[in-house]
Amino acid sequence: MKKRWLLNLILLAVVAGLVTFLYVRPKPEQAEPATYEVSNYKLAEFNAISVEFPTKAAVTFEKVDGLWRLTAPHQTRADQASVQRILAIVAASSPVKLSASDMEKFGLNNPSIKLKLFRNKDQFEEFLFGTHNPLTDQQYVAHRNTVYLIANTYAEAASTQTIELIDKAPLKPTEKVAGFDLSRLEQWEESRLNVDIVDGQWKVSIAKAKPQQNELNEWLDYNWVHNLAKSVEMYTPDRKKTYPSFEIKMADGSKVHFDKIQESPELILARPDEGVMYYFPQDVGFVMLNPPINLPN
Repeated sequence: MKKRWLLNLILLAVVAGLVTFLYVRPKPEQAEPATYEVSNYKLAEFNAISVEFPTKAAVTFEKVDGLWRLTAPHQTRADQASVQRILAIVAASSPVKLSASDMEKFGLNNPSIKLKLFRNKDQFEEFLFGTHNPLTDQQYVAHRNTVYLIANTYAEAASTQTIELIDKAPLKPTEKVAGFDLSRLEQWEESRLNVDIVDGQWKVSIAKAKPQQNELNEWLDYNWVHNLAKSVEMYTPDRKKTYPSFEIKMADGSKVHFDKIQESPELILARPDEGVMYYFPQDVGFVMLNPPINLPN
């Protein structure tokens, strides 16, 4: 009996030792999958972009005073985030890096998109978009005689519908509001309403109004500075038509003119200098054109 106990203790010690060895022994290092950077460029290097397609007009952008503008097929302010998504290809990475000796194999001899990023008029970097890999749903891209396989989101960003590349904010990021002349809108024609920021305080042209500074600050911030239209369209003023209108005064003394094309069932505002119409839900539009000046009943 004693020998059997000793044998069991020895076997238990061996098993314990084996478990300890397997637990504490160095784990084999797993090789990280290789990744290759498509480029080492910086977004700030480029000041113009051209997105070219086989069967439709190119879409082009130019950076002006630090902001991207759409220059073709329309000329207007671009949505800055959309342009950044197009430029993001410079930071793309790929699990493969292949020679571009057989462009046809990857659909790069007739690319679906040619993306050109310009440093100046004569110096640019070109990215060619080819076929998709059916196993990974990634897309082959050629750059500087090398083929990469990258996420298809880069092509999606470059092929976004042009109208969706237009900035949906009615005001430019650089425009600092100093007041509103609403006197040509129907509801304010009689009172000739103007609201202005004078020495940091809101002033209302209607004597009996009792404006609250915080309310007007919030109205400006939420309804104009950070308010985006739900959609936009291009706008060409019709000289034969006259619309109710208003002007926003800027701190530098300039004014931005808006035509009110429609108020219901949605508000449509047109900005002639940008050539864009902005569409807002009716409830949002009502607040935009009726600042909280607290008139007595």
